[in-house]
Amino acid sequence: MTAHPWRPTRRRLTDTLFAVLAPATACCLALGGLTAWTASGKAGGPARIAVIEGRVLPSYGVGWDTAAFFRITNTGGTDDRLLKVTSSAAVGTPTLSRHRMTGGAAAYGQKVASADVPAGGGITMSPHGLDVRLRAKTEWRAGDLVPFTLHFEHGGRIDTRAKVARADGRLPRAPEPPDGAAA
Repeated sequence: MTAHPWRPTRRRLTDTLFAVLAPATACCLALGGLTAWTASGKAGGPARIAVIEGRVLPSYGVGWDTAAFFRITNTGGTDDRLLKVTSSAAVGTPTLSRHRMTGGAAAYGQKVASADVPAGGGITMSPHGLDVRLRAKTEWRAGDLVPFTLHFEHGGRIDTRAKVARADGRLPRAPEPPDGAAA
């Protein structure tokens, strides 16, 4: 048997140690940075979507266009996106729409594909911004509840109901109790 030509010299060991030390140090620094980022809460969590309030304007007959408005919050650490809205009480598929003004002071609704729901924030739909355009299957009256399903990119489906508001956009109040009755 012949002797192996490789011998561990001080220079060979030092060169090997430096070759291993550079990537190992880079990995430790990256892992430490990611750990600190996650521990500080900046790595984000999943989107936590909630539909706080829904209202829909009354329809003035079957087949008339109307609009629905929702207040949506996202308490999670990740942005989400409202992709579409469906309703069993609508003819066809409701569409997301944004209020726009022309140069001549006329208004129109522009169809939008989706709406961003920022992390730690939310969106409030209104007649002067984002809304849901739909056509009613039946005539709705103030106080009726209309079912909707909101579809989100990360948050999935959320089933909710929107209360039919009065023509001025306000929600109907509960009837006042008669005099002497407990509230």
